Amino acid sequence: MSTLKQRILDRTVTLGVVGLGYVGLPLAVEKAKAGFKVIGFDVQDQKVQMVNEGHNYIGDVVDSDLEEIVRSGMLRATTDFASVASCDCVCIAVPTPLDAHQQPDISYVKSSTESILPHMHKDMLVVLESTTYPGTTEELLKPILESSGLKCGVDFYLAFSPERVDPGNLIYKTKNTPKVVGGITPECTDIAATLYEAVLEAPVHRVSSPAVAEMEKILENTYRNVNIGLINELAILCDKMGINVWEVVDAAKSKPYGFQAFYPGPGLGGHCIPLDPYYLSWKAREYGFHTSMIESSMMVNDRMPEYCVDRAMAALNGHKKALNGAKVLVLGVAYKQDIDDYRESPAIRVIEHLKERGAEVTFYDPFVAEYREHGVTEKGLTELTPEIVKAADLVMVTTAHTTVDYQMVADNAQLIFDTKNAMKAIQNRDNLLVL
Repeated sequence: MSTLKQRILDRTVTLGVVGLGYVGLPLAVEKAKAGFKVIGFDVQDQKVQMVNEGHNYIGDVVDSDLEEIVRSGMLRATTDFASVASCDCVCIAVPTPLDAHQQPDISYVKSSTESILPHMHKDMLVVLESTTYPGTTEELLKPILESSGLKCGVDFYLAFSPERVDPGNLIYKTKNTPKVVGGITPECTDIAATLYEAVLEAPVHRVSSPAVAEMEKILENTYRNVNIGLINELAILCDKMGINVWEVVDAAKSKPYGFQAFYPGPGLGGHCIPLDPYYLSWKAREYGFHTSMIESSMMVNDRMPEYCVDRAMAALNGHKKALNGAKVLVLGVAYKQDIDDYRESPAIRVIEHLKERGAEVTFYDPFVAEYREHGVTEKGLTELTPEIVKAADLVMVTTAHTTVDYQMVADNAQLIFDTKNAMKAIQNRDNLLVL
């Protein structure tokens, strides 16, 4: 047994987590709660200061947990990567967005790896958790880290283990979500798996290489992207045919096998599902291969915000009103219900399209007081009152938050377009249209 593996089992190692966002902070907290000393690294001074003060800013982290582990000295944060030298295992959990040309931007992964490089030492484990295209760990991280003079699989260990964070999920958190691990060598896999098995209460699934683990994560989210694209396209057809797509899905899911329910909406949001297929299609072109089915679903989903605005305009026209100059109240800018995360939110795209067509847009979100897009901060309403609802020519529901009083909205709105079927329980539907 390697010295590092034994020290992991003995909990005498120090763990590092690079990136203290939606993935990194919950991971750091769970590692500290499992009895490991943890150092969190981030380039943002504000995040580091908040962690060191025990102030939580991530919904899936329990405030008291963070406060306790910081106070006990099990977790500290820093912007100084020199502290990597005192870490035995380092996990990289930084963003992997798309650039302006819809191509993978792995600059955060690259810069994080380069920040680790000067402080590499023998018997160290490095694990990449950021979602990326297959080949990143071997083609990007390995050469950078080996430029230290240390050899992967001999002097240090390298693996990929995709994050599976689902913000707002009340059942599956970092602690109890199964993990997939793939290392450069079998020993790399074994040591990385040993670490996660010591931290999590969920099983760890070992695969033969980082590329398998990287592709596995892309598959998870592409599967959802394709199926949501299917149901979004079906929703457009159902509208033309005068059929309620929500009722169709409810009927189909009565079958106890062979069908999983997916639902339409104004588009896809969050960091993974809208982005991951682009990573795969970009990498596929390197092999002269076009992911035609995947790209088709992406086109359907990408167009949904504009389609929903087209439907909103048609709804107003039916009431002899123009969208240009109309007062539109948007309910929800978070990308999914009951969370404060608005990354890649389709609701924000809907708002942009509404404004482009001359609508006067206000929004209310009980979880998001304001959002920043294209360098501009947009502030929402602080409350939702009958007077505010009555003043709108159209109310658009773009996020199905469960804390909104939809009965009040239905009682006071002139016209409602519900893109999420959030108001399915409303009985009087004379003023209500659904996607």
